[in-house]
Amino acid sequence: MHADKGLRRCMVLGAGALVMGLVIAPSAAQAQPAAYPSQPIRMVIPFPAGGTLDVAVRPLSLALSRQLGQPIIIDNRGGANGVIGTEYVSKAPPDGYTLLAVTASFALNASMYKDLKYDVIKDFTPVTALMQGAGFVMIVNPAVPAKTVQELIALDKKGQQVAFSSPGIGNTIHIASELFNQRAGTRFLHVPYKGSAPSLNAVVGGEVQVAIMPPAIVMPFIRSGKLRALAFTGATRLAELPDVPTMAEAGVKNFVFAGTWMGLFAPAGTPRPVVERLHAEVNKALQQTAVRQTLAGAVVGYVPDGSPPDQFAQQVQEDVQRYGEILRKFNIKAE
Repeated sequence: MHADKGLRRCMVLGAGALVMGLVIAPSAAQAQPAAYPSQPIRMVIPFPAGGTLDVAVRPLSLALSRQLGQPIIIDNRGGANGVIGTEYVSKAPPDGYTLLAVTASFALNASMYKDLKYDVIKDFTPVTALMQGAGFVMIVNPAVPAKTVQELIALDKKGQQVAFSSPGIGNTIHIASELFNQRAGTRFLHVPYKGSAPSLNAVVGGEVQVAIMPPAIVMPFIRSGKLRALAFTGATRLAELPDVPTMAEAGVKNFVFAGTWMGLFAPAGTPRPVVERLHAEVNKALQQTAVRQTLAGAVVGYVPDGSPPDQFAQQVQEDVQRYGEILRKFNIKAE
């Protein structure tokens, strides 16, 4: 009799435990974070649409969207040399759903602006370098009576005013142009514009005579004859412009300007597994033949990268120091 009661008691307890298990198991499952990504991803480009970065990121984002199974929304938030869009991402939740695609101006701005509301090192997690730049092209309006760099320098020496455009004060194009002035001993006047497109149009329209710009945005105008290429700032000639000499070949010594990049960042505190997933997927996309072909045609002068987060972080830190030294040397400050 006592044995029967004990047996029934064990059965009741066992059933209760089973019921409790059925109740607890779903709750535990619900507590687990959803697999990343489980919703659309916003990729902020802190420059107006149509620039080199924008042209590169759009085909890459399409490949990423297919791989991740989620839409990637391109959000152009231009202004203040990339500061406005970058600040927006610095304050976003660190969950991998708001990312920043930016150029090397990201590292430059650390010294350019003293009142930044973010820290480029502490407030961001580098994900990967998307592309690495080989150099810039010096271009002039065809009406300029100079078919070589030395002839352009001669115009300046004779007292003729020569002006160069840039997308603003303190960007890599501005810095490259000021470095040319120093190396060549010229006094070209800097005329800043609000963005790459108006800066380029200023040369095409004859408002200014010269500019040093990324190959991708000037190549169509060179091919159509609306611009003339004088030299390339890379260490070797650009394959797409085999007849255009390097600056060294053009007679300007000790002037190689490359090392520009396009990179992907997430807000600081983004979980490491999310960062690693993003890096892996970007790297996978950059290996696709179709993506590489599209990028080769759209962003001439850049090569796909996909470097690991830690390696890219090191490059960013080195560039923060390098650009800071250049800005101080030329006394370049934000207006």
